[in-house]
Amino acid sequence: MKACIMCGGEGTRLRPLTFERPKPSIPILNKPSVVHLIEHLAKEGFTEIVITIGYMADIIEEDLGDGRMFGVHIEYVYEEKRLGTAGGVKNAEEFLKDEPFMIVGGDHVMDLSLRTIYRQHEMNDAMITIGLMSIDDPREFGIADMDVNNRIHRFLEKPGPGEIFSNLASTGIYMCSPEIFDWIPEDEQYDFAKDLFPALMSKGENINGMLLRGQWTDVGSSTAYRQAQRWMLESLPGTSIEGNFNTKDARIQGPLKIGNNVIVGTNSALVGPIVIGENTTIGDNVLIGPYTAIGSNCVIKDNCRILSSYIFNDVTIGSNTNASGSIIDNDTIVGQNCNLENGTVIGPRVIIRDDATIHSDVKIWPEVTIKAGSRIKETIINPEFD
Repeated sequence: MKACIMCGGEGTRLRPLTFERPKPSIPILNKPSVVHLIEHLAKEGFTEIVITIGYMADIIEEDLGDGRMFGVHIEYVYEEKRLGTAGGVKNAEEFLKDEPFMIVGGDHVMDLSLRTIYRQHEMNDAMITIGLMSIDDPREFGIADMDVNNRIHRFLEKPGPGEIFSNLASTGIYMCSPEIFDWIPEDEQYDFAKDLFPALMSKGENINGMLLRGQWTDVGSSTAYRQAQRWMLESLPGTSIEGNFNTKDARIQGPLKIGNNVIVGTNSALVGPIVIGENTTIGDNVLIGPYTAIGSNCVIKDNCRILSSYIFNDVTIGSNTNASGSIIDNDTIVGQNCNLENGTVIGPRVIIRDDATIHSDVKIWPEVTIKAGSRIKETIINPEFD
């Protein structure tokens, strides 16, 4: 079975995490998000993969190669200019035109039964079958009005107040017949939700939906990213330790995934689910709470509290610092006695001096230095990265 993964976007809503990597390469449990997606597609039987790429395409290629390490074959199709979602797929027509294929977003994280969507599409007469989920707040999604026979009669992208006629949100997972290529113009910007779906319905063409159950999110914002990390951590099957693990009477409660050469100091407590990358050192009297992922080559010094936070590679956190619900990018240094409140996002190579407080939901862009004792209440932008 064939699948097309759309990886062309710049991920501006995820800044400062997407200045040096495309959105599909943001780490989840210490490996690129798109790797989890490829592994899931392979498990579901989709072994012929086409990836449309634009922004920082070389990084995605480095992450995935030709796909053989995941048991799939990958073809890359490059976007020289922005073509929109449908236009990007049209650009890959030569690899997809011979049989039905699935479309997923490169920032999707899921455990859905994709094979079931494929089978339902084979049994219906629609050109497209849209994967739908019932969600509490569908304002950031396209919503569909679907009848008991799975036929979609209305579709509206990002409804405003008074326009929410359904809470069935499009996941952006589409099962398509090759005939859709006849409806998509070549070499111009064209979207599925804004352009193709209205065009099909206006001409009386059938679009079907399928109700999905399970876990799904698109990692389009820092909130969605934290959500994806959290439920991926919840799915850890147990405790695994790769190579050497050195601990001095620490209190450890799984599930955990620990890389090679991790050191945990005296009287520290690790309460899973937690993932820790290789060559990371955790000091004495450190509390690492559930739903935390720490990358490789990190140093967490004495008396820290790290709770529900996602720390990338080569990060140093000074003694007696608290990080709660935070995201900290590569090569950042946090001083001692600091407090990173819930929802903070710290970009790469940031320096936070001692005794600083970063208020909730504040973002700090790359290579910013925060003075000692500062209380940062608003996002700090580095104009060199704007």
